[in-house]
This record gives sequence, C-alpha cells and structure tokens, in this order.
Amino acid sequence: MANIKGQIKRNRQNEKRRLRNKGIRSEINSRVKTAIKNAESGAASPADLQEAVKKIDKAVAKGIMHKNTAARKKSRLSKKLNSLEG
Repeated sequence: MANIKGQIKRNRQNEKRRLRNKGIRSEINSRVKTAIKNAESGAASPADLQEAVKKIDKAVAKGIMHKNTAARKKSRLSKKLNSLEG
C-alpha cells in the first residue's frame, strides 16, 4: 500500500476507472456476440451491427479503447457478418 497521499488518491481513481471500463468492454463484447449469434441464426438485422459499432465508437471517444483496436474490431465484425449473410 502506498504511503504518499497523492498515490493513495490515484489508486482510488484507478480502481473506479478500471471498474467502469470493465463494464463498457463487457457491453461491447455482449453486443458483438449478439450480432454474430443473430446472423448465424438467420435473424440478422442492421441494427445489431449498428449498436455494436456505436458502443465501440463511444468507447474510443471516452478513451477506453484505442482507435486502431476499435477499427480492427469493427472490420472483423462486419467481415464476419457479411460472410454469414452471403
């Protein structure tokens, strides 16, 4: 445990942010899985992809995810959905 007052505060802030980021990342993964599952079952809708992309973009805007990581995830998701539909 840190002895320095500023570091104790920094640890508290880091923990709060870690928990918030974890929830947002989990939400992104859930949306991606839902979109893929719906596409595999044949009940795919453009709204599924839109929702997943929207969550990813918001994570980038908030600094939770790097923009290149987000671009890679969106690309892989759309590629996967296109291959399942076609």
